[in-house]
Amino acid sequence: MAFNGTWKIDRNENYEKFMEAMGINMMKRKLGAHDNLKITIQQDGNKFTVKESSNFRTLDIEFTLGVNFEYSLADGTEVTGSWKMEGDKLVGAFTRKDNGKVLTAHREIIGDELVQTYVYEGVEAKRFFKRG
Repeated sequence: MAFNGTWKIDRNENYEKFMEAMGINMMKRKLGAHDNLKITIQQDGNKFTVKESSNFRTLDIEFTLGVNFEYSLADGTEVTGSWKMEGDKLVGAFTRKDNGKVLTAHREIIGDELVQTYVYEGVEAKRFFKRG
């Protein structure tokens, strides 16, 4: 339940290169790097409710660990996949509907930060969130 709470974006590492690998155009990459993302996570056993709020959209997502669901990334890319727990880390594997390639994501608490790590086509990016 360590994930519970509201998290505000603090900084990114290699996020623009990651978005480029994902095929996101330059204008959307520039906007995405400054999206002012806020995530609110509520865990109840194996069920999660996540609210994502940014400069571009607000989205409510509900998922159960180990159960596939569909999701649309901020740029409109459609994916399907699931999250699972590995120790204290949320690990997700999502397959793009347009090309069948896999995007992996990890969420973990390191110190007082929520760290989201994304990997696509060998390009890794991290987004760091502070409680807010």
